[in-house]
Amino acid sequence: MKKIILSLILVTLFTGGLRSQEKFGRTLNVGAGIGYYGYSPALSLNYEFDVFKNFTLAPFVTVMSHRHYRYWGNDHYPYRNYYYRETVVPIGVKGTYYFDELLNAGEKWDFYAAASLGVAYRTTTWDSDYYGDRVVRSYSSPLYGDLHIGAEAHLSSKVGLFLDLSTGLSTLGLGFHF
Repeated sequence: MKKIILSLILVTLFTGGLRSQEKFGRTLNVGAGIGYYGYSPALSLNYEFDVFKNFTLAPFVTVMSHRHYRYWGNDHYPYRNYYYRETVVPIGVKGTYYFDELLNAGEKWDFYAAASLGVAYRTTTWDSDYYGDRVVRSYSSPLYGDLHIGAEAHLSSKVGLFLDLSTGLSTLGLGFHF
């Protein structure tokens, strides 16, 4: 078994040396999707920089917003649904590892796993005639974390179409390679 593993490592090192290393950085990714936080529509933007072989870091900003209601009333105000809009803006850094070399993917495809870490800024606006408790999520932390898996199909040398599935926000978008 040790000989097989050693042989696989040597073959991988040898064949890896014959291919030029693909660069994943210098890529602007723009995506739209659904945030699982309130099932809200979302827009996401990040810019990837190569850090080392098969690994990038990308500062990101995302905007998610959804409308919801709370049934409320008292002796002075009628019981009814009062609406509010909650907007969440995560800002942080996404670290991505590309498995193209491991999977022997061609130039037309990228496959990756990633993790995002940052802070989420939240705002809530209510109907003007609502006078009840305005706390929507008292348990919410400003810390934002997300795990991703995804793939990108290169439509040309400069543009790709990606699908990013994650624990908090899944997006479909375009990657612009510079």
